[in-house]
Amino acid sequence: MAAAEEPVVEAAPKQTPAAAEPEPVVEPEPEPVAPEPEAVVAEPAPEAEEAPAAEAIQAPAPEPEPESEPAAAEVAPEAESKPEPVAAEATPEPAAAPENVVAEVSPAPEPEPAAAEVAPVAAQADEPAAADGDQAPQGPPAPDNESATGGAGGKDKAEGEAEAIPATLLTAYNAARETLAAHNLTGTTAKVYLVLDRSASMRPYYKDGSAQALGEQALALAAHLDPEAKVHVVFFSTELDGTGELTVTDHENKIDDLHAGLGRMGRTSYHTAVEEVMGHYEKSGTKDPALVIFQTDGAPDARTPATQSLTDAAKKYPAVFFSFVAFGDPENKAFDYLRKLKTDNTAHFLAGETPRELTDQELYEGVLANWRP
Repeated sequence: MAAAEEPVVEAAPKQTPAAAEPEPVVEPEPEPVAPEPEAVVAEPAPEAEEAPAAEAIQAPAPEPEPESEPAAAEVAPEAESKPEPVAAEATPEPAAAPENVVAEVSPAPEPEPAAAEVAPVAAQADEPAAADGDQAPQGPPAPDNESATGGAGGKDKAEGEAEAIPATLLTAYNAARETLAAHNLTGTTAKVYLVLDRSASMRPYYKDGSAQALGEQALALAAHLDPEAKVHVVFFSTELDGTGELTVTDHENKIDDLHAGLGRMGRTSYHTAVEEVMGHYEKSGTKDPALVIFQTDGAPDARTPATQSLTDAAKKYPAVFFSFVAFGDPENKAFDYLRKLKTDNTAHFLAGETPRELTDQELYEGVLANWRP
C-alpha cells in the first residue's frame, strides 16, 4: 500500500500545473479539492500508467479555448460534478465531453434555427395554398353563371343578350326593355320599320342628328322585338327616295350616309312610304306583327291617297301598326291630319321641335303607347 501511494504523490504534483492551466477557464474547480483522495484511489491509478495524459491534456486545452468560452461555460455544470478527479481521469472525460459538446452543441443550434426557419416557410407555403383555396370567393361567379345559363329568369337572359349590344345602343336598349315591360310587351316578336321624311323642311333635323338618333332608337327597340335585330329604313319625299337597313354592327352614321346619297329633298307624300312598307312586308313572308315608326314634320301633300293607303294596309295586314312621330311645333295645324286620323292601325306622338332632347324612355313611351300586337 505504501508503494501504491508514492506514484500518486508524484503524479499529483505533475498534474497540479496541468490543473492550474484550466483554472483560469473554469473557476469552480478549486472548491471540490477535498474529495480528491477518494477519486485518486479508486480510478486514476490505472489510467495514469497509460500516459495518454499528455495527449489528453493537450487535446482539451486547445479545443474548448479556441472554439468559444460560452461552450466552456455550458460545460461548467458538468465540470462541477466531474472535476473532482483532477487526476488523469478528469482530462479524458472533458476531452470526450467537449468533442461531444462541439458535435452536439454547434450543429444543434444550426439545425434548430433551420427547423425554425423551415416551419415559417412551410406555414407560408400553406398560407398561399389557403389563399389559392380562398379562390372560393371566385366560386360565387359559378353560381351566377349557373343561374344565367339555367334560364331561371328573363332578367338573366336579357343580361346575356345585352352583352351583344354595342355601347352606342346600350342606353336606348335598356330603356326599351323597361318600356316594353311597363306596357306588358316583354317577349313580343315583331318586325320594325323606320320611315323618314325627306321633305325640304326636314333639312335641319338631319343636320342636328335628330334623324340619326331616331334610327338608333328604332334599332335598340328592334333588338328586343326582332330575332334578327335589324330595321328596314324607308326614305320618302315627293316619291320613294330610297331604302336601307340598320343592324347592330352597321348603324353608326348610317342614316346620315344614306340620306346624303339620295339627292334632292322634295315634298311629303305619305302614300309612297306606306306602299313601300307593305310591299316589303308582303315579300318577307312573315306572319309576325310589324311596328312602323313613321317620322314626319307635317301633313301629307295628298291627303286622300295617304288615308287610302293606310286603310288598305289595315284591311290586308292588320298586324302592321303605324306609329307616327311628329317633329316640329305640337301646335302646328299641319298635325291636325294625324289628330283626326281614325284608323285601328295608327297612332301619333308629338315629339316637339327638339326631338333629340327627348330621353330614350320618353320616345318609347310615345311610340308604344297604343301598340297592342
